[in-house]
Amino acid sequence: MSAPKGPFRLVTVNTAPERAKRLIGRLADILKDRYTIIHVDNCEKIEEVAPKVTEHKPDVLFSASMWTADEAKQIHDIARSIVPDIKLHAIPTGLQVERGPDAIVEYLCEKVPVLLDS
Repeated sequence: MSAPKGPFRLVTVNTAPERAKRLIGRLADILKDRYTIIHVDNCEKIEEVAPKVTEHKPDVLFSASMWTADEAKQIHDIARSIVPDIKLHAIPTGLQVERGPDAIVEYLCEKVPVLLDS
C-alpha cells in the first residue's frame, strides 16, 4: 500500500466553525489511508478569506453550503488571487440544510479525491 498523498492544508469558509471542524475531521479520518488533510483554519466571513489565505497559503479551500453561488465565486476568486493554483470546491448551496451533515461528508468523500488528484 502506498503512503497517503499530502499533506493538503485546507481552509474552510463556513459560518459555523465548529461544524466545519467536525465535518472536515470526519472527512480526513475516512480518507486518511489515501490523503493527509490538515484543517488549518476557518473563515466565518468573506472578509476573512484574503487575510487567512495569505497567512496559511493553503492547498485547498472549501466554501460551505450556506453561501450562494455568487458568494462562493467571490470567495474562490479571492483565494485564487492569492494562491493561483489553490484547489477550490463549493459545497452545493443548501445541502447541509436539506440533507444534513452526513450528506455533506458523503458528498465530500466523492468529490475530494477527484479534486486532490487533479
